[in-house]
Amino acid sequence: MVKKVFKVLGITLLCLILAIAIIVGTYAIYLSCQYYRIEDNQTLDITNNKQALVTTNNKYSISTYNIGFGAYAQNFSFFMDTGTMLDGIEVAGTSSRAISKENVEFNTIGAMTTIAELNPDFMFFQEVDTDSHRSYFVNQYESLQSAFTDYSSSFAVNFHSGYLFYPVTNPIGTCNSGIATMSKYNIENSTRKTFPIDESFINKFFDLDRCFVVNRLPIEGNDKELVLINLHMSAYDEGGVYRTQQLELLCDFIATEYAAGNYVIAGGDWNQDIADTIDYFPSNQLIPEWVFSISPDELPQGFSFATARNVPTCRGADIPYKVIDKSQNYLENYSVVIDGFLVSDNVQVVNVTNIDTDFMYSDHNPVYMEFILN
Repeated sequence: MVKKVFKVLGITLLCLILAIAIIVGTYAIYLSCQYYRIEDNQTLDITNNKQALVTTNNKYSISTYNIGFGAYAQNFSFFMDTGTMLDGIEVAGTSSRAISKENVEFNTIGAMTTIAELNPDFMFFQEVDTDSHRSYFVNQYESLQSAFTDYSSSFAVNFHSGYLFYPVTNPIGTCNSGIATMSKYNIENSTRKTFPIDESFINKFFDLDRCFVVNRLPIEGNDKELVLINLHMSAYDEGGVYRTQQLELLCDFIATEYAAGNYVIAGGDWNQDIADTIDYFPSNQLIPEWVFSISPDELPQGFSFATARNVPTCRGADIPYKVIDKSQNYLENYSVVIDGFLVSDNVQVVNVTNIDTDFMYSDHNPVYMEFILN
C-alpha cells in the first residue's frame, strides 16, 4: 500500500515537473519567435512635414524629455531599479506598470504642457509608449501629434516585445515604445540607426532595442545640413560595456558629419553623467553602480556637451521621490544629470537649462537649449 502511494506521488510529481518544463519551454520559444532586432538604417516616415527651412545666424531652441511611458509619478518606483541608502540598507523598486490608465494620461498631459510652455523649435522625447500593457495602451505618440500640430514628427521603435511574464505577480506584458522627434521646420529625412546591445538569451528580452535617430534638416541658402540626433542609450549595462560601444559608434558618426561641414546636435537620455554631477547633488543614497561619466576625452574633436546643473535631470527610481531640502536640490533619492545635448563647435550655445518639474510627471526633468548656427 505504501509503495503504491509513493508510486502515485512519484508519477504525479514527474508529470508536474514535465508540465512545468513544457510550459517554460513553450514560453521560451514564444519569446524567441517574437524577438527580433530592427534593421539598421531604417528610413522613418515624417508626418505633417513643414516647409520652412532653418537658417544660419538665427536663434533656435530645442528640448529633450524622457517621459518614462507616463508611469513615473512621484510615488512610483520601478522594479528593475535597486540602490543602497547611506546607512547600508538595500532598496528596490516595486512596480512594473503605471498605477492606472488615468495616471498615464495625467503624466502624459503634464509632460506635454511643460514642453508646450517652453515652445521650442525642436523637441526630443524618449520612452514614448504606443501600445503597451505597462501604460494601459495609451498611445503617447498620437497624443504628442495631437498636441503639437504645428510640428513635423518622426518616430522610431526602440522597445518591442512579446508578453513578458515578469514579475509574475504583475507582469510587464507586451511593450511597444520608442523615441519621437518633432520640428517646426522641414526634415529632409529621418533615419533610425541601431546601437549595439546585450543580445544574451535572457537580457535581450528585457533591454530596449537601442537606437539613435538622425534627422537631417536643409539650411536655407546653404549646402550644409543641420543634423539633429535623438538618442536613448542603455541603462542596465553592468560595467558600462555596451554604453561604451554605443558612444564610440555615435562619435564616429558625428565626427563624419562634422568633417562634412554639417551642424550637429545630439541629445536625449545618455544614461551616463554628462555634466560632472556624479556626486554633485546631495542625497541619502550611495552612488548607484549603473552611473558612469562620459569624459571630454571620449568625444571627437570639435564637440562638447552643453549642460546645466541648476537641477538634476534624473532621480533614482528604486524608491519613491522624496525631498529633503529643495533649495539645495537635496533629495532622499540619488540624482544626476544624464539628459542634455552634445554640440559641434559651429553651433553657438546661447543658453541651456534643466527645467524643474519636481519630477512630477517622470523620473526625468526636461532640458531646454537655445542655439545659433554660425
